[in-house]
Amino acid sequence: MSALLALLSSLCWGSSDFVAGVLSRRLPAVAVVAWSQLWAFLALTVLLAARGELGWGPWGPYAMVAGISGSGALICFYLALSTGTMGVVAPVASLGVAVPVAVGLARGDQAAASAWVGVVVAVTGIVLASGPELSGGASPRPVILAVVAGLGFGVTLTVIDLGARESVIHTLWGMRATSVSLFVLAALVLRRTGGIPARRQPVLAAVGFTDLLANGLYAVASTTG
Repeated sequence: MSALLALLSSLCWGSSDFVAGVLSRRLPAVAVVAWSQLWAFLALTVLLAARGELGWGPWGPYAMVAGISGSGALICFYLALSTGTMGVVAPVASLGVAVPVAVGLARGDQAAASAWVGVVVAVTGIVLASGPELSGGASPRPVILAVVAGLGFGVTLTVIDLGARESVIHTLWGMRATSVSLFVLAALVLRRTGGIPARRQPVLAAVGFTDLLANGLYAVASTTG
């Protein structure tokens, strides 16, 4: 079951990232992340308030780290998608999976031989995908941004798992509470909200909800498998 949840999580992430990457070609990547995160935060806040479960707990530190690393990684990733080749940026960013894998092994997780074969195939694919971009005349900037995004995603996946062992929904809420707070502070300092037209808000909400679903599926999968 955990493998199926992880696969569904991957499909949700891929869908939200594709749409957000396309949006980031026309809109500021920071604004795309900020508004999509805000919609997800509002939805979780309403849900927790209705259940009378708003509050802070031992999952808090993990959620805060996830909020900072996750939003930073998304900004780098969307910037990379907006300026580079999507088929190159996406596999390079997936390199970040090495972080939670390494942490899991250090904590005693056992990996089957087939899993290691998969790791070798994935890394080989990343090298083959990024090679032409780096060796050709194209700028290496999208690939560098994708690498930074991948590392940020890796940290985020690791701390989501740790926080989810206390509470899945609270970790996801705290993660977005942290990122939204930072974006609101930046908006107040810069006196701007990204210039997103109202007609784009439904799509941004869909991106935020799909990304939230991906986080939730992964959190459940990682705590059960």
